[in-house]
Amino acid sequence: MEKKDRRHTKKKIVSAAWELFYEQGYENTTVDDIVEKSNTSKGSFYHYFEGKDALLSSLSFLFDEKYTELMAQMPPEMNAFEKLLFLNSELFSMIENTVPLDLLARMYSTQLVTRGDRHLLDHNRVYYRLLRQIVLQGQNRGEITREMTVNEITKTYAMCERAFLYDWCICNGEYSLKNYAQQMLPMFLEHIRAN
Repeated sequence: MEKKDRRHTKKKIVSAAWELFYEQGYENTTVDDIVEKSNTSKGSFYHYFEGKDALLSSLSFLFDEKYTELMAQMPPEMNAFEKLLFLNSELFSMIENTVPLDLLARMYSTQLVTRGDRHLLDHNRVYYRLLRQIVLQGQNRGEITREMTVNEITKTYAMCERAFLYDWCICNGEYSLKNYAQQMLPMFLEHIRAN
């Protein structure tokens, strides 16, 4: 029970922080604001995070929450390619509509210079587990090539998604992330299609 309460507390802090970042901006949000909005304590906040900057890496936590939600919505009859396109479209739509561009860019920059965990590359995340599951299922159904391993395909796919996000950040969000990925991702997926 205690472990579940701790997870719930961390989730409340992360959710409150990102809601505030979206509403009033990262710079204008204080730890006190986050503690108040999450209805937690400063002690709890500092138990999970060294400071406000540490919350930037929690964006991957929010993405994984979205993936967990989407897993339940995916019709089982979808093929592997439809599943990958569905997940990408839904996540990129969420990012475009709820994650401020400057925060996404800041998260990417912190991942480049951090000496600690690189959360975007954590292969234990829901994201990577789900991708591996979809790719393996696609290989077993004869939809995805076996010329590459599940891990190679998963790594390459994740790299492709990060490239879309990175480009969108450096272009200052001047185009629709979701629409661009819907045009370009199918071309990438053709390279992993079984012959």
